[in-house]
Amino acid sequence: MIAKIMKPGHSTRNTIAYLYKTGRGHDHTDPHLVVAWDELVPDPGRTDNPQQALGQLVQALDLRVKQAGDRAPKGHVWHCAIRTAPEDPVLTDEQWAQVARRIVHATGIAPTGDPDGCRWIAARHAPDHIHIVATKMRGDLRRPRHWNDYHRADAELATIETEWGLRAYDRGNRTAAKRPTRAETEKATRRTGSPVTPREKLRATVRTAAAHAQDEDHFFALLAGADVLVDKRIAPSGDTLGYKVALADDTNAAGDPIWFPGGKLAPDLSLPKIRARLTSQPSDTPTTHRARPDERWRHTTTALRNAHRTLHEGGSLSAAQGELAAAGELLDILPALTTGPARRELFAAAQTFERATRSAIRFDYAQAAELRTSSHLVASVLSLRLSHFSAARSGP
Repeated sequence: MIAKIMKPGHSTRNTIAYLYKTGRGHDHTDPHLVVAWDELVPDPGRTDNPQQALGQLVQALDLRVKQAGDRAPKGHVWHCAIRTAPEDPVLTDEQWAQVARRIVHATGIAPTGDPDGCRWIAARHAPDHIHIVATKMRGDLRRPRHWNDYHRADAELATIETEWGLRAYDRGNRTAAKRPTRAETEKATRRTGSPVTPREKLRATVRTAAAHAQDEDHFFALLAGADVLVDKRIAPSGDTLGYKVALADDTNAAGDPIWFPGGKLAPDLSLPKIRARLTSQPSDTPTTHRARPDERWRHTTTALRNAHRTLHEGGSLSAAQGELAAAGELLDILPALTTGPARRELFAAAQTFERATRSAIRFDYAQAAELRTSSHLVASVLSLRLSHFSAARSGP
């Protein structure tokens, strides 16, 4: 089962009318209620006067919103669609009613046993899905506490899948970086002719800076050298609490830079996560390795083989994830050491492998000290010029 929670709506009538709309261009067949906050609410799909019933239903749903007046949220309509997998059996109305009750409870829209929960309905107009619609005003005229509603709904659906023997969807662990929006991609194509967005360029640049930096000051210096605007959030004590980055040529309608906080580029690029990486830097490398480039590459080859062994010999999950993160650091560094087609291929490999470094598993960077040491040995093969650094991570 999958849930999709829409953006808050402004019109209860339009939303309910959509659920009951039939005809060409719609897959809606036999729209009707399967459950509601009150058993006595009218069902526009089960009456001889559907328009009158629809008006009565909307009026009942909106009652508390109107009572709250200016205290009601502007987007007062909460709308969630839930769909089963194609191979799942067709659920009965009563089963869908159970799903709806569990979802409004899990999300905080209408907790079980709470007489002041929001008013809501669940309508079915196709065999494989339902729509839950609620108005976001409680009986005590307070707004519901439905923060994180998508993930809470998704967790409840995962439990239902297990209990009912339905297809179990492969759910993420909330470590993925946010994808660029369609508007961002179209804007990038118009301005540069490339679909690579500022968000993606910044993510790649920040990730490489974190992999190459020796300490926090060096990290911010690398960003500045790569023509990235940096704005730090400073506490009254003078400590840096966070940062955001922007490209000088990426501006809004007012001409101001469009900023991206590090943690919004990717979960592992927040300042606390970067500090954890920098403060666990491997110890200084042997003088012979620093002096002889061939020894540096030999050390790296050995470290990669040992990491491969760790991943395939059934070691601890934290150790395996540590090796994956270290391998990602190495791939982030390599494009700056090459040119031409090799650089493009390494850049693409680093971007693809970044997915393997995402994990909710906690690990200690020290668990992959050998491979992390090798990454810094490789980085020292050349004295990286910031111009090379910037070009390598701006995309091929």
